[in-house]
Amino acid sequence: MLPVTAQPDPLHPFATYAHLRATSPVLSTAGGQAWHVFGYDDVERVLTDFDNFSSQRGRNEGPLANSIISLDPPRHRQLRALVTQAFTPRSVAGLEPRIAAITQELLDGVMPQGQMDVIHDFAIPLPVIIIAELLGVPTTDRHFFKLWSDAIVQGAHGGTVPGLGPNWYFEMISYFQQMIDLRRAEPRADLISELLESEDEGERLTSSELLGFCVLLLIAGNETTTNLIGNAMLCFAEHPSIIATLRATPELIPSTVEEVLRYRSPVQSMSRVTKHPVELSGQTIPADRMVVAWIGSANRDPAQFPDPDTFLLDRAPNRHLAFGHGIHFCLGAPLARLEARIALSAIVERLATWQRVTTTPLRALGGNIVFGVESLPITFTAA
Repeated sequence: MLPVTAQPDPLHPFATYAHLRATSPVLSTAGGQAWHVFGYDDVERVLTDFDNFSSQRGRNEGPLANSIISLDPPRHRQLRALVTQAFTPRSVAGLEPRIAAITQELLDGVMPQGQMDVIHDFAIPLPVIIIAELLGVPTTDRHFFKLWSDAIVQGAHGGTVPGLGPNWYFEMISYFQQMIDLRRAEPRADLISELLESEDEGERLTSSELLGFCVLLLIAGNETTTNLIGNAMLCFAEHPSIIATLRATPELIPSTVEEVLRYRSPVQSMSRVTKHPVELSGQTIPADRMVVAWIGSANRDPAQFPDPDTFLLDRAPNRHLAFGHGIHFCLGAPLARLEARIALSAIVERLATWQRVTTTPLRALGGNIVFGVESLPITFTAA
């Protein structure tokens, strides 16, 4: 955690980031046990330089410890090669008709009312349905996915969580293990079955690695896309002219998605552990120290982005770090981009005008990792 005096506003952390970039671009906390980096170049290096910054150290418990997000080379390379076989750009592109159909069904459900909660009625169910269908999860079990995902992101690995029992974590692990065992016995046309069949140079995923990937996909596949769509709608609420601009020039929607990723990054921070003493911006960080790379700050760094606090639909170049960088660049980035592009295209097409219900205060999601709001009610008129 940052010092109390440097704690950012959960909804608007960017002024705090700017102050820290200018005054303490590499900041030590917890008596030197934790370090925080805020500038673009330093954040990019922490995310990229696996020789000095480990993704594996300090992650020895839970299924995510055996997922590709928590491993260093050479095993990371082997796992990524295996997973990529079942999660190819072609397979993601093939999901476009289904994503479009679900998007229209969700909007059909709210159009007669002229109002909706963007998060709960649209941004949450869209990726949940897609991920559940990819994994072959029965429709009746989908509601658990969002509850599990939120609980993990918020760090609630023990105790009771609203909507879940006291043993939810073990129930989640047991659920995925049963799914894996069923697909091993009777393969189907789903992602788990494909992962079980993946092979690279004689290597296959172990049971714990496959379990880790299922949990990773559950979290990344839900949280990133939900908050990308929600954050886009927040940007539109701040700049009402965007909808009309995108309706007139829909070819700007892909670059608008990229600007949302930069301007309101769904993932604000990622952590690594130093393997050796390493210098960043004149500060020497000892070995075996946690380093938090503040992506949300890097994506507002004026050294990389001219006029960084202005939302530009056609910003180019836009080398944001919202999906990470280097060997750990998010494997699901193409899916998140595709879902966001289809979702925003449908909203632009079907909503003539809309406005946020300002009587409902915005509440930020908890924690320092994911960035978004719990609820976003709007009223609208149909196009």
